[in-house]
Amino acid sequence: MKIQVPDNVASIVPYPPGKPLEELEREYGVRNSIKMASNENPWGPSPKAIQAIRGALENLHRYPDGSGYYLVHALAEKLGFSPDEIVLGNGSNEIIEMLVKAYVQNGDEVITSHPSFLMYQKIVQVRGGVNIVIPLTTGMHHDLATILSVITDQTRLIFLDNPNNPTGCPIKPTDLYSFLSAIPESVLVVLDEAYVDFMDSELQVDIFSLIRNTKRRCGVVSLRTFSKAYGLAGLRIGYGLMPSQVAGNLHRVRQPFNVNQLAQVGALAALEDEDFYQHTLRRTREGLNYLRSEVDKMGCKSYPSQTNFFLIDVRGDATLLYEAMLHKGVIIRSMKPYGYSDMVRITVGNEEENQRFLAALSSCLHELAYV
Repeated sequence: MKIQVPDNVASIVPYPPGKPLEELEREYGVRNSIKMASNENPWGPSPKAIQAIRGALENLHRYPDGSGYYLVHALAEKLGFSPDEIVLGNGSNEIIEMLVKAYVQNGDEVITSHPSFLMYQKIVQVRGGVNIVIPLTTGMHHDLATILSVITDQTRLIFLDNPNNPTGCPIKPTDLYSFLSAIPESVLVVLDEAYVDFMDSELQVDIFSLIRNTKRRCGVVSLRTFSKAYGLAGLRIGYGLMPSQVAGNLHRVRQPFNVNQLAQVGALAALEDEDFYQHTLRRTREGLNYLRSEVDKMGCKSYPSQTNFFLIDVRGDATLLYEAMLHKGVIIRSMKPYGYSDMVRITVGNEEENQRFLAALSSCLHELAYV
């Protein structure tokens, strides 16, 4: 073929997907492997969500509700927003794409941090925008001062994942409020709050006031998901909270029927099961504290986190440890590609998975002579 591909697309490195567990087991000759690399919920979705999804299977020949009416109104009632301030997405990453489509033209600038979610920059590049990437501070926080200093008349969006992925570090609310007060009204600040459910309440920002209070200040968008605390990652369902004007623009670029029927039904049922939600949060926090304590006893250094994952300095090459752990059927994430050569990222598992991870880590650390 002689089809020309634009340079901005040809130069993109595809998002690196993980291999299926079955394929990894075949390659490494292991069985019953566990995955602690993708920040998933090890306890799964609410039983009420599963029941609701089963009940909807007979209607798969019908298109889903294009407006997501029942889920949008349930979210509005639970969170205190108006339905016209909520946009549903095929995962919150689709809302990132909508924002870039709606507000970024060729040559416009978008500010992001590194490391953070890789898709911010890829979507901007596809659109022909200019990525302005600011490294995290030495303390692994967003460098808000530097971000402020690089804003220009061409800046359209700023993406801040709060807490940050992969570090788990939150933005101090007072620092964020001060930062937002200095942002020009022409810039939209997007807070990716995929892990907000796991945050301590005193570290959560008042997103309602930030979205409603747009007079003489920048607009703010919050991105949230049912993939983490609600355990619905396989259904791809997320949502955004934003000023109604911004939501109206996103609906102009949104695909019809973008959120499938089962995702809407499952998310609605999960949202209503407060007991299961709180049970998941409690077990996650307990598992996080336990794992951090145990890896520190092994001679590693764990880092505080406001998410369902945390970083570990393993005192040696992270990728070699990742490979060694694979041979024991435990999948973790090396942070070497992110610039942290001695660190791995661990997702909190269930009790059995946590014990297996700790046993494998102890064995591999000694085999590699890291501690």
